[in-house]
Amino acid sequence: MRISEPAPYVGRFAPSPTGPLHFGSLLAAVASYLEARQKRGQWLVRVEDIDPPREQPGATAAILTALERYGFEWDGSVSYQRASLPAHQAAIETLVAAQQAYRCGCSRKDLADAAKGPLGTIYPGTCRTRCDATETAIRVLTDDHPVAFVDGLQGPQEQRLESESGDFIILRRDRLIAYHLAVVVDDYGQQITEVIRGIDLLDSTPRQIWLQRLLGYPTPSYSHIPVVIHPDGRKLSKATGASGISPDHPRRTLVAALGALGQKPPADLRASSLTDIWRWATDHWRMSVMAGRAVISTGTSALAAPRDGGP
Repeated sequence: MRISEPAPYVGRFAPSPTGPLHFGSLLAAVASYLEARQKRGQWLVRVEDIDPPREQPGATAAILTALERYGFEWDGSVSYQRASLPAHQAAIETLVAAQQAYRCGCSRKDLADAAKGPLGTIYPGTCRTRCDATETAIRVLTDDHPVAFVDGLQGPQEQRLESESGDFIILRRDRLIAYHLAVVVDDYGQQITEVIRGIDLLDSTPRQIWLQRLLGYPTPSYSHIPVVIHPDGRKLSKATGASGISPDHPRRTLVAALGALGQKPPADLRASSLTDIWRWATDHWRMSVMAGRAVISTGTSALAAPRDGGP
């Protein structure tokens, strides 16, 4: 853990404890870490533990252990999203009081015939004016003015929320806080200035910017790195059986991550110490080489632990 003074640049890595740290998540951690270090900013670690049904026992400890084994040094203490629940609830109450959010009793069955779009079901506004249900979610009100931003890697982006996704949920029927609301409140609370994450979350960003505007929060800069895919074209994720990175061979895997991020590490770098690998990576870091790229295809052989017990 590093202790340092507040910096103008504040980045973060925010894993969910739904499984071990896999190679795709490692790339997001490496990219956000190197960008923060090169800009002499802070890099925070936040465990997004607000969805207990999806959490795996021991996942938080495994993720933090992997980060330590790979030589990451975060600023301050690890934060836990669950500790911010009062702030999440206060934000929801603010939106409801301002009539910018409302109760919704619609079930998935009720919305089975609703129009579908690239983002999924487009909520038709059924409960905007009235809701008589006893079990309800809370949705935030949207309109069709374009929410536009310029992504640091993917360029100009735009969404019209009302017609592309409809009013979206910020508090679920099971009383759990929805991801979009939680991440917006926590980024604001931690004064995050730049978010670097996978391109699979790019379509979520306009909804988060919408909430930031409604709540009067500043909007961080966003950069979405390419997603890692299996050789068969499927996204590398916990849902597709991605295994955790090896805690025993960090140098080999870290150098493979730098290569996947387009940094062209020298062949002999994996024989160096972790300290020297991070020093090389910080000195040579160029996030711009990923501009416009959507996917990274990497074979499983690049991620496996070496049979000879090497680094």
